This record gives sequence, structure tokens and C-alpha cells, in this order.
Amino acid sequence: MSIAVNEISLNHLKTQTLADYISITQQSDIFPITCQLTETTFILAQHCQVNSNEYKASSLATLPTISEIELVLFSETSFQQLLTITKQCQLEINAITAINHRNALVSYRFSVQCKNLDESKAQLANIALSEKIEAALIKNAPKLEQAGVLVMDMDSTTIEIECIDEIAMLAGVGEEVAAVTEQAMQGNLDFSQSLHERVSKLAGSPVSILAEVAKNIPLMNGLETLIAELKQHQWRIAIASGGFTYFADHLKDMLNLDAAHANVLEIVDNTLTGKVLGDVVDAQAKADCLLSLQKQYQLPFQQTVAMGDGANDLVMMNAAHFGVAFHAKPIVLKQADSAINFAGLDCLIHWLA
Repeated sequence: MSIAVNEISLNHLKTQTLADYISITQQSDIFPITCQLTETTFILAQHCQVNSNEYKASSLATLPTISEIELVLFSETSFQQLLTITKQCQLEINAITAINHRNALVSYRFSVQCKNLDESKAQLANIALSEKIEAALIKNAPKLEQAGVLVMDMDSTTIEIECIDEIAMLAGVGEEVAAVTEQAMQGNLDFSQSLHERVSKLAGSPVSILAEVAKNIPLMNGLETLIAELKQHQWRIAIASGGFTYFADHLKDMLNLDAAHANVLEIVDNTLTGKVLGDVVDAQAKADCLLSLQKQYQLPFQQTVAMGDGANDLVMMNAAHFGVAFHAKPIVLKQADSAINFAGLDCLIHWLA
């Protein structure tokens, strides 16, 4: 069957944003909205509400097939940026599947076809960084309105600091510890080895420095919004950290999280001994935490999400259906399913279907 469409020249659209032309308010029953993009023309189903009268009526012979791959862009993305993305990522747009209004932002979801998803994701990651925009290319995205599980790293993800670096500064060994932390985050040093090395430098420090760091712990932008939104839809949320239980448990209680897994610092006579008790929460332990929560709450694998910024998060992110790099190191950006580079954690709400 044919479908009535409108055609508009990209010369009229290139400097406009998606919201400038495609109204952010559409009736929910009209999705998916057939659309196509060429180097010269944007084609959109006639029943879609637009903010312009500059178009030519036409028709398409057949309805497009809706893909399980979606390109997600925010409303301020320009048509020039959209064209750049489709060309460089070798994407073929065939429909708008949703326009979502979440956490005071609006995002457009495009059904797309691509030849090689991994190559397209890599290209999109480069474009997003160079254009300073947030964008995602997602296959079978987890659904916001269906219960799921999100496991996040703690340091530099749920909070703005690296706790061990803050502790080390108070202990007078800040530069030494920070250098080792950076090597581990870049993936140049075994995490367990680096943790023991860093903690050993804290030997003899008073336990009071932990409380001093915890009392002013800065939450990452968007964290509380993200948690509130997910909990409305019965999601389970946890921290899996190579940091320390003193801070992870503090956040668990403060934010009403479902679980927190981290390392235990040995304390004797109110003094740090420079040792970690028990097994180190390393990359595999983080992944095990995610899978354990999925099993505990009997959640479908497609509803599992992991988010982090360092090399130690990669195993966990690979274990999840959807792994998101947050303000991450290059090694993590290369391997993640998607990324958030500039916005807060609540950007994740828009990556979910």
C-alpha cells in the first residue's frame, strides 16, 4: 500500500533543529511516522504535524519496515547534523518511532537500517564528540516502562570524585595515589594490583578522614532524577564499585538503592591498616553483581543496563544487554554500546525505549 508524504528541500532545513520542523507534540497513535532522508530532501508522512508550510505533497509506494535499531537524538540536533550522522554512519532512516518528553528534555527516536552496527556506532561516537552532542544508536533498547536492573560504577559515575584520591589527599599521599588510579582507569594496570598498591599508602591514617570525605560527597549531575524515574517503573538500581563500602553503603542508604558492592578497608583502633579485607571487587565481580541481581529479581536479559567510566567497568558493561560509557576513558568509549559524554546521568532515560 502507498502512503501520503510531504517532501521538503534540505536547503530549507539544514540550519533548523529537529524541533524547529517536526512538532514535539504528536498524537501517540500516529507512530511510527514514515520518513526518509536523502542528501537533498527530507520526506515525512503527511499525518505528522510540522511547523512549516514549505513542502510538496507526494507518496511512497510501500510502507517501510521498522528496524530494531534506533538512532536517538535530542530535539536541538540540527538537520545538518542528522545528515552528517546518516552519511558517515551509513544509516538509512525509515521512520520516527517515538518523540519522548523526559526529564525536561525531548528526544526523537528514528528507526534505521545499517550495514555494520559496530562500525556505525564507532562513527557515531566520533561525531557526537566532535559536534558536542548526545546521540545513541541502539539495537533492541531496554524499555523504561518495563522493570529492569541498572548497575553503576561509583567513583566518577554516581559521584563526581574518586574517593580513594580524596582520602589520599587528606592522608598526604594524594599525588602518588592519583597517578596509580589514572593508570588503572586507562586499563594500563591490573585493577587488583593497583588497589592494593594505593590502599597500602594509606596505612596509619585515621579513620576520621573517611567521614570527612563522605559528609560532602558530590552526587553526579542527574543521578537523583535518574533514580526517581527508574524507580517509578520498578527498576532495581545498584552500585558495583572498586571503591569502598564506607562510601557505597552511605550512598545506598541516602538514595534508597537496592544493593551496593565494594571493597572493605581494614580498620584497627580507628586507623587504616593499608589493607583490604576479603576478595577485591574487580571487573568480574562487578559483572557477577549485575547477573546476580537479574536472577534475584527474575528480570529479562534485555532489561539489564550497566554504566561506568573506566576499564574496570568493561566486563560488567559487556555482561549487560546495554552497556553505557559515562564521561568515559577512550578505551571504554570504543567498547560501549552507547555513551553519555556531556550530559548528566539522567540522559540514560532517553536511551531507553
